[in-house]
Amino acid sequence: MGEFFGLIRRDLVLARRQGSATTSVAVFFILTVTLFPLGIGPESALLGRVASGVIWVAALLATMLSLDRLFQSDFEDGSLDVIALSPLPLELVALAKTLAHWASTGLLLVILSPLLGVLMQLDAGAYLTLIAAMALGTPTLSLFGSIGAALTVGVKRGGVLLSLLVIPLYIPVLIFGVGAVDAATEGLTQRPHLLILGALFLFSVVLSPIASAAALRLNLE
Repeated sequence: MGEFFGLIRRDLVLARRQGSATTSVAVFFILTVTLFPLGIGPESALLGRVASGVIWVAALLATMLSLDRLFQSDFEDGSLDVIALSPLPLELVALAKTLAHWASTGLLLVILSPLLGVLMQLDAGAYLTLIAAMALGTPTLSLFGSIGAALTVGVKRGGVLLSLLVIPLYIPVLIFGVGAVDAATEGLTQRPHLLILGALFLFSVVLSPIASAAALRLNLE
């Protein structure tokens, strides 16, 4: 497990040193949400109705923006070949890199989401649900996204292909993430939506490292 946590620490250090990827995700997330009040008007009731959907779609797009660097940079400089030859199973390599990706990008989206909820006039009773849903949903986005990132390693300009691969996997997370916040806004129980988000997270934790490792093996052969 020391190698597993060492790989996470390595990727976090690289993300901090580079900085631009994390900054671009945060700026994209903020700007995307900020443009909606400018485009549809400042009416509080209207903004409150679309707030959850806008925040979730922006989070989904911001996550996709950073997926191409999950394995690609290590593949290009040869680090991925060295890591694949280490005693750490490739499934755990994929999981470690995905966790580092979420910690450097997805966690930032969780922190920013309630602040942008204020901008979007989100109902006061929905903030805790928004944070809980984002905390469950953003790791799932990173985990599912790692499958697409592994499949497109080595593909030049594979960003469009990556988006096409991961969007179908993201749709359930988007539906139940928005549903949880909307239920809290309307005074209904959000528990079923959060439970499904939790189930999707557990499913992705099991499936994604296996699928990502299989894709990486194909691309490294």
